[in-house]
Amino acid sequence: MNRVDTQKFVQTIDELAHTLRELADSGVRGFDCAPDALDTLQSWGRPPAPLPESLEVIREHIGDCQRCKLCRSRTRIVFGTGSPRARLMFIGEGPGQDEDRVGEPFVGAAGQLLTRIIAAIKLRREEVYITNVVKCRPPKNRVPEPDEIATCSPFLRRQIAVIRPLFICTLGSCAAQTLLGTTEPISRLRGRSYDYEGIQVLPTFHPAYLLRNPEKKREVWEDMQRLMKEYPYEG
Repeated sequence: MNRVDTQKFVQTIDELAHTLRELADSGVRGFDCAPDALDTLQSWGRPPAPLPESLEVIREHIGDCQRCKLCRSRTRIVFGTGSPRARLMFIGEGPGQDEDRVGEPFVGAAGQLLTRIIAAIKLRREEVYITNVVKCRPPKNRVPEPDEIATCSPFLRRQIAVIRPLFICTLGSCAAQTLLGTTEPISRLRGRSYDYEGIQVLPTFHPAYLLRNPEKKREVWEDMQRLMKEYPYEG
């Protein structure tokens, strides 16, 4: 140890002794060396722990999103609505004009039909969770483009991870393809169930498609009956 190091060592010991004398004078007669206390001491100076993941945290992370070109034409970000503890989650492709104006998913004509579908399976909108793959309205209600889906779908996956539903009902090709990583059309995907990280996924037609093709309602009802057979209703 050189002379400079020796001086620093002596100075440190003097400061420590001074601190211990002050503590003794104030009445301190010992230190708590229990594991919890030591862990608290070791945590001093560390960066604060991140907030636990929640829907509120995800929405905060989205912020006033400017991550893709959809931000140029949207009025409001449409995040999602419903129970954060939902056993059933509905996922569409993107907000429409009414949703963009109100800021809530599925509130237009297609949303009213979805509400009737939910009622038909003996549930209420407040008991399920409803969202879309993209959170901003595509211009003229076009299908979201691959770069828009790639930008926004991580937020969707975080929503799913927080809610952790038992079932996900994807509405239309875009939602099913995004979640299942496939290019198969909804006409081939529906009628079967799939697995997404331990969650059962049931693809079906989008309510907007049913408004244009009412003859397909029978097939959607078949999909809902399949869901009802496995859904854990209370009582």
